[in-house]
Amino acid sequence: MEIAVLAAKAAKGDSDAFVQLVQQLEGSLYYMARSLLGKEEDVADALQETILKAFKSICTLREPKFFKTWLFRILINECNNIGSKRSRTIAYAEIPTTAASMGGYEMVDLRESVERLEEPQRTVVILHYFEDLPLRQVAEVLSISESAVKMRLSRARQALKHSLPNIQEGKINYGSI
Repeated sequence: MEIAVLAAKAAKGDSDAFVQLVQQLEGSLYYMARSLLGKEEDVADALQETILKAFKSICTLREPKFFKTWLFRILINECNNIGSKRSRTIAYAEIPTTAASMGGYEMVDLRESVERLEEPQRTVVILHYFEDLPLRQVAEVLSISESAVKMRLSRARQALKHSLPNIQEGKINYGSI
């Protein structure tokens, strides 16, 4: 069933519709939380709090068609809360290296390269390209202007261009994606 229809039902008190919504978006929510927090226990905490807060306040959702945007905003706020409470330092040695060559060609994992972006750039890339949110909705989720989203995307593309050796004529070898 479409997200907007389920969100409208959930806003009217249908808990089964809410469960279906969460099930449809759980992979995306997990990936976003994982990219922002890194630690599995922090990710689990963020997801749990996000789902609980969303369930408690679903009746306040004004536009069911923006449920996904609304839920991601809750998740990002929760991740920011958790991140500010806990140390998020990562030793340089813990950062994974780029995929090895295979058959003479470097196989590049785009997701891995996105994970290495700075947090503001990584967030807009995930929301816009991986979650297919329009620029306007990404701006709403992050409480920034559309031009700021465009600038972050531009900087992210430049960073990815430098980190991905297989870019030729604007084409990326997506490898395992």
